[in-house]
Amino acid sequence: MPNQYLCIQNTFMDPEHQLLFFFSAIGAFNGLFLSIYFAFFVKHRNKANYFLSALMLVISVRIIKSVFLFFYPSISELFIHIGLVACALIGPFLYLYVKNTTSRKNYRSRHWLYHIVPTVLAMIIIEYLYPYKQYRSYWLLSATFSIGKFLYAQWIIYILLSGIVIKDAFASLIKKGKKLTDEEIWLISLVVGVAIIWIAYNTTGYISYLAGALSFSFIFYLMLLLWFFKRKKATPFFFAVQTKYANKRIEADEVTGILSRLHTLFEQNGLYKKPDLKLADIADELDIPSHQLSQCLNDNLGKGFSTYINEYRVKEAEKMLVSNHHLTVEGIGYECGFSSKSTFYSAFKNIKGTTPAKFKKENT
Repeated sequence: MPNQYLCIQNTFMDPEHQLLFFFSAIGAFNGLFLSIYFAFFVKHRNKANYFLSALMLVISVRIIKSVFLFFYPSISELFIHIGLVACALIGPFLYLYVKNTTSRKNYRSRHWLYHIVPTVLAMIIIEYLYPYKQYRSYWLLSATFSIGKFLYAQWIIYILLSGIVIKDAFASLIKKGKKLTDEEIWLISLVVGVAIIWIAYNTTGYISYLAGALSFSFIFYLMLLLWFFKRKKATPFFFAVQTKYANKRIEADEVTGILSRLHTLFEQNGLYKKPDLKLADIADELDIPSHQLSQCLNDNLGKGFSTYINEYRVKEAEKMLVSNHHLTVEGIGYECGFSSKSTFYSAFKNIKGTTPAKFKKENT
């Protein structure tokens, strides 16, 4: 062990390897930066953005684990286990992001648990039975009984599944005269980038260095792609609610289902009474993308989300103004979900043509 540690120390002192270590670490931390960006700073956040954020996070954690384990073999075993779990989650999060981004129909949000929970549980059990430091030979790809082989097989299966989801984009890439959309460019870059990282981990003895450096190049390329989209003032699909499907109307039976579930949700749960309720909250409850709910209301009811929800609130306020003699008019507005007196009066007058106070006076 001392000789191995000395060898590692000497390697680390080599300027060439120091440079590779630097690029590996920078790549990983750029990934962390993008993870935070997609999770918290994208203007219109949705499930796809969260899956993308998670993908950037697990790639970064995997690279950080590799880099620091190479230079510090005595690193905490817990950190190693976290890195291995992250490695097992790269494929699932890639697939979930690609699937969620390209799905134009109802993609139920809870389905992601079927990909993530079993993976995490399996890794916890395996790592409990065969801890990395005690059974390191079992984790090496060269071993006969290799947990590593299983891990990377699972990863490549998800990469292939992701490629199948965007097979039309790949077909457009090789077809002459066929122009790729910004979304197709982005998804192809993402899938190919993750595939390159997988290849690097499976074909080199300098796993920590090369995969880390490639990750840096991959992450840096994604950042350049973001800059390019913004430079030419395009609207990447992860920056805005996906409302660019006006020519793709929602099927009639699907509209009926959405409106029926929406009505049930409001009537039974009274969600409209929450003053801070947002379109994304309701879409999440219905397990549909926000843009689909917005399109459904606009195309089929001719009204936006705020008008739709205010109609429910005003209807409830009507009942309370007639029957409730304990609350003030303003208090009733708050009970019905309005955040202020002014918004209550404005919405009530727009819908009923009179003020709440006048309505109460005329009906009690």
